[in-house]
Amino acid sequence: MRLRHLALAPALVLVVAACSGTGSTASPSAGAGSPSPDASASAAGQTIEVTLTDALKMDPAEMTVKAGEPVTFVVTNAGAIQHEFYLGDVAAQDAHEQEMMSGGMAMDEPDGIVLKPGETRELTHTFLSAGASIAGCHEPGHYAGGMKAAITVTE
Repeated sequence: MRLRHLALAPALVLVVAACSGTGSTASPSAGAGSPSPDASASAAGQTIEVTLTDALKMDPAEMTVKAGEPVTFVVTNAGAIQHEFYLGDVAAQDAHEQEMMSGGMAMDEPDGIVLKPGETRELTHTFLSAGASIAGCHEPGHYAGGMKAAITVTE
C-alpha cells in the first residue's frame, strides 16, 4: 500500500505544477500541425494580432487593453531573423534588456515568447492594473533600435 502512494507522488507533482498559473500562457499558433492553444488562450476576451519585422518595428505600435481581462496576442515574425515579444513595464523591459546584454539567451518566459522567422505564436496575458506597459524585442540591438510597442491598460 505504501509503495502505491509513492508511485502516485510524481503524478501529483505534475498535476500541481500544471495547475499553477502566472497570468500568461504561451503556445504555438494552431497552424499546420502545431498544438492547439490551451483553454485559457481560447477563452481570452480580446485578441490582438501583432507583426514583427526586420525593420525593428511592431505593428501595431500602440495597443489598448482592459485591466483584469485576458488578452491573447497572436504574434507573427514576418522577418528573416529571430525576434522576441516580451511584455512588461519600463522597469521590467530595462531589466530584461540588461539580462539579454549580459549574455542571457532568448527563451520563452511567462511574459514573453521567442519567434523564429516566419513563425506565428500566441501569448495570453492578463494585465492586473491600469497603467502603461510595453511589448519589446530584446534580441541584440532591437529594443535600443526602437522595436517596441506601447500598451495602454485601462480600467
